[in-house]
Amino acid sequence: MAAPIGYAVWMSLFQERSSGLGFGGTERVFAGFGNYTKALADTGFRASFAHIALYCALYIPVMIGGSLALALLVDSALARAKRFFQLALFLPHAIPGLIASIIWIYLYTPGLSPVLEWIGALGGSWDFYANDHVLASLVNLSAWQWMGYNMVIFYAALQAVPREVIEAAVVDGAGALRTALQIKVPMIASAIVMTVLFTCVGAIQIFTEPKLLNQRGAPSIDTEWSPTLFIWKAGFVQHEYGMAAAASLLLAALGVVLSYLVTRIGNRWKAATS
Repeated sequence: MAAPIGYAVWMSLFQERSSGLGFGGTERVFAGFGNYTKALADTGFRASFAHIALYCALYIPVMIGGSLALALLVDSALARAKRFFQLALFLPHAIPGLIASIIWIYLYTPGLSPVLEWIGALGGSWDFYANDHVLASLVNLSAWQWMGYNMVIFYAALQAVPREVIEAAVVDGAGALRTALQIKVPMIASAIVMTVLFTCVGAIQIFTEPKLLNQRGAPSIDTEWSPTLFIWKAGFVQHEYGMAAAASLLLAALGVVLSYLVTRIGNRWKAATS
């Protein structure tokens, strides 16, 4: 793991510069922290973090809340065919991300989507690519693929909750909702914190979904919408490998800070509920 990081640090300290009119080829020159300041001064790079912040603010509550609700429902005594629901909810995660994105692009596209036809038949209208709707479309696409995976983690953690504790809560008069919220959820706090951590780290690296929405013409998704799209463009379109490496390391630094914050807040929550 240290070798790629070390190489990225090394690359981030150099810039590719053309000599003369460009006929003399390019040469690599030492730039120090020039690539870092150039990336941070780029309005597109800064805006990509604002986009990701909005995306995380909507995506993480939907993902964690939805996964936890599904796990509690499957774990409840009322659920039947638990194995079927576990498999059915997990299946979307087995589909590669690119294929899942293409499926949803098809469902979002006017003239092709049966969903839009059903909405139209009911007298309504919806544009999944409109500026006001595209963030929800993006969150829906990601949540569909990962909610079942996180549900399985929560469900496995719920199976470790001692049954005698739940039976004691029922004997004391706790209803199903109170048992779920005040007994089961606090006892799987470690699984919840771990899932939030992985979801945060994954969310800031989103690439495929906005890339495909951009190619389908979503007006508010540009080629630098997320930090990973900015890095891809800098490295493979503009051939500014040094700045791409610097931007990658800045994104990695954000991931480290987020991991620290989530772990610290999660540990406090676990201590308060234990």
